[in-house]
Amino acid sequence: MAKLLIVADLERKGIATSRGLNIAARTGMNSEVVAFVYAPLKALQLATAERAKIKAQLIENRREEVQTEIDKRVADGQKVKLRVVWEKDVASWVAARCEGSRYDMMIKTGRRLETIAHTSTDWQLLRECSVPVLILAEKKWSRTKPVLAALHLDTKIPAKKKLNEEILRRSKQLASAMDTTVEIVSAIEIPVLLADLDLIDPGTYVADAKKAMARQIKALAAQFDIPQKQFTVKKGPVEKVIAS
Repeated sequence: MAKLLIVADLERKGIATSRGLNIAARTGMNSEVVAFVYAPLKALQLATAERAKIKAQLIENRREEVQTEIDKRVADGQKVKLRVVWEKDVASWVAARCEGSRYDMMIKTGRRLETIAHTSTDWQLLRECSVPVLILAEKKWSRTKPVLAALHLDTKIPAKKKLNEEILRRSKQLASAMDTTVEIVSAIEIPVLLADLDLIDPGTYVADAKKAMARQIKALAAQFDIPQKQFTVKKGPVEKVIAS
């Protein structure tokens, strides 16, 4: 049975627990909610036993708080496991927990806290987590918009072709659960240096790339039963094409 890891919000206003349980129910996945709690107890001038008592109380308080939230959101018959962890480094714990095939996806509410001296937990998870990571925005959840899948359609590398297929498989699964469709985007990024040196003609380069991508689109559309009109190819830098 597929399993979803949900990182419980540190504040009540977050939406990872509620949306995560909703997605798990729709996709038929079991859920594990992990709630983190930590305080620098060593800074307190207390005996070891007293610090242990305070730690246990903080853990229990966190457990009760998150369990109450789960009980309000869980669907009938849905299997949900709660784990409360005393840990400061959330990203490292989650990345280690997701190693292997324990989970199919992990979900958390997005937090934009990065600075020059600090890399946010979200970015660490996106780079280091071995399973798909869904970062949720705290906005009204629309059930009518499609799932967007970004593919590298002009690749000839077998591993990247396999990744394209995995992205489409998971995108279709999520779109089906959310009663929506999948749209696919791929970028044609013109090598600026080569164009500036007149070593390539941008128009010809784009035309050749689109022709090569058309074969991939036809094959993937047939394999995953997706209409070819739902594939979009645009010229431009990858980060701008996807964002637009």
